[in-house]
Amino acid sequence: MNRRLRWPLLCMLALMSACATTQPRPTLYDELGGQAGIEALVETMLSRIADDQRIVDKFARVNIVMLNERLVQKFCHVADGPCPDTAKSMQQAHAHLAIREGDFNALVEDLNWAMDQRKIPRRTQNRLLARLAAMHGEIVNH
Repeated sequence: MNRRLRWPLLCMLALMSACATTQPRPTLYDELGGQAGIEALVETMLSRIADDQRIVDKFARVNIVMLNERLVQKFCHVADGPCPDTAKSMQQAHAHLAIREGDFNALVEDLNWAMDQRKIPRRTQNRLLARLAAMHGEIVNH
């Protein structure tokens, strides 16, 4: 190749590659399957909790339909979805439930099970769990 053409060609290639667009990383909301995926995940988790003798009694006086709606909204919001966070603070919502560390851990295990059942990739599971873990101190009554 002619030396006089080589340099301009290399510059042009460099400029073209710098202008190449990269796909934006999908949001956690998208990775969870959007609204339908989150609804299915919450339903699967609540079904598991209903069979979990360690914590089912914590939900005995809870309106499950309302809980389902609130969990879907919370997961959607936490996952950067289009849902606003209009619920009470986590501390207000859980103060009367006397949730202990073991209760919290059992619920997390049930959520993990539900995510496995929904075939959510481990990386996505970890992203959701990390965001939800930030609420631990507001939920557990130490």
